[in-house]
Amino acid sequence: MIQTCSVACYSIAVGGGFGSYLVGLNRKTYELAGVDTEGNSPTSIKEPGLGWMIGYLFLVCFVGLFVLIPLRKVMIIDYRLTYPSGTATAVLINGFHSRGDKLAKKQVRGFMKFFSMSFLWGFFQWFYTGKEECGFAQFPTFGLQAWKQTFYFNFSMTYVGTGMICSHLVNLSLLLGAVLSWGLMWPLIGSLKGEWFPRNLSESSMKGLNGYKVFISVSLILGDGLYNFVKVAYFSITSIYGRLKRQRQNLKIDGDEQTKTLDDLKQDEFFIRETIPLWIAVTGYIIFAILSVTVIPLMFPQLKWYFVLVAYIMAPSLAFCNAYGAGLTDINMAYNYGKVALFMLAALSGKENGVVAALAGCGIIKSVVSVACILMQDFKTSYFTMASPRAMFLSQAIGTAIGCITAPLSFFLFYRAFDVGNPNGEYKVPFALIYRNMAILGVEGVAALPQHCLQLCYGFFAFAVVVNMAKDLCPPKIGKWMPLPMCMAAPFLVGAYFAIDMCLGTLIVFLWHKLDTKKAELMVPAVASGFICGEGMWTLPASVLALAKISPPICMKFLAS
Repeated sequence: MIQTCSVACYSIAVGGGFGSYLVGLNRKTYELAGVDTEGNSPTSIKEPGLGWMIGYLFLVCFVGLFVLIPLRKVMIIDYRLTYPSGTATAVLINGFHSRGDKLAKKQVRGFMKFFSMSFLWGFFQWFYTGKEECGFAQFPTFGLQAWKQTFYFNFSMTYVGTGMICSHLVNLSLLLGAVLSWGLMWPLIGSLKGEWFPRNLSESSMKGLNGYKVFISVSLILGDGLYNFVKVAYFSITSIYGRLKRQRQNLKIDGDEQTKTLDDLKQDEFFIRETIPLWIAVTGYIIFAILSVTVIPLMFPQLKWYFVLVAYIMAPSLAFCNAYGAGLTDINMAYNYGKVALFMLAALSGKENGVVAALAGCGIIKSVVSVACILMQDFKTSYFTMASPRAMFLSQAIGTAIGCITAPLSFFLFYRAFDVGNPNGEYKVPFALIYRNMAILGVEGVAALPQHCLQLCYGFFAFAVVVNMAKDLCPPKIGKWMPLPMCMAAPFLVGAYFAIDMCLGTLIVFLWHKLDTKKAELMVPAVASGFICGEGMWTLPASVLALAKISPPICMKFLAS
């Protein structure tokens, strides 16, 4: 129950739009997208507000809790979908009761040790960040020329810890994207200033170099997302068709009672016995849908009520497709469903209303589909741990409610204390600009792109599709080395420094496994979590100091001699 509540809470913090579509509505992102950009209307601005954000999240997230409740038995027992993340969580929880306390205590000690080190390192760094571009985070590790192209180690324990948790392939894909973009493409395209784009454009103009950065990264993300969307949809449809065909032929399916063990039958019986009444699902969905159709157009007048109604009519089928695909592949495609909705609403809503309608509508579809998928993962966990599905549903609801309140509060702590969205600052929020530009692209079409950018976008879109196809079709020995286009896209806009940080994390894990595999398997998650949580915890006192107008006393900066 605690795990379910926690996951529901942090899922809203991570996926609630605070780093993408909600921040994409503010004035700073509007200005970064270019005030003279066609389709980027001056009326397409809505500044973050605690009240409307909490209300919006309650409406769009709670609907997802009720969508798939009637189908939980079908997906967990009848189709016996694996839901790898839910299954892994169940194995971990069950393992706590079979594995002694000795190893757990060792992990806790390791976590606390590296948590303390990371927290103190964050505190120490703070003293040297008196102004912008000061401190260890701007240390020119590889020289000033490399620093100008964002190639440096910024001493972020958060990124190092994240690199330790992520796979080697993810980290190497990030590094490949960094080298390709900041090492080759941006210097080359920048040298064509005056030929490909005017010299007098500001750095943030979408008609200049920034436009290439944004739209090429978007094309990689869309190519990767579209390929995986089609792949998951294909596997889902063929799997459902195969089951229906076997049922029509009166053939036994994989979940046949005769092939089940005694434990399987016991789990089935417990899962079915703990029913959630159908009327709760239907009533909850209808009530929240009516509230959303009424209230969301008041929050966003550009998003017409009939678009919201259509979104909620389509949401159950989209949620089922996503949850079924996640059960097969462990890939939650909610963001891709949201992007499809974004482009459709941008095209249908017109130039004046398109951007706001697209970003707000994207959040509706993404949130409903994502919450429903996470709940189904938790039902799979409850199935294997023989925890009450009712209790899991209640925990998910409590966690969602907590997340809808604490996530906006946490966001505003950073939003008021730091320069969130500054492309040269600590909290760049790159996906806010990406989402806004996707909406502009949906409104304007290719007219929003700078010169020759369309051809480059075609090339990188095709590259993303081809790499994914190669990964799936080539022998495993070759396919496992194919880079991940979605990961490659991140440094295109953010910079190369965080890829270097994460590759340091992956190097630590690689060497640790070479020296002591058994200890590495036990301690890497604990050490990585300590790095991430320690520096993350320091941001709270740092935020309080910033709100109190207390500035660091020293600015450490590096200049050419």
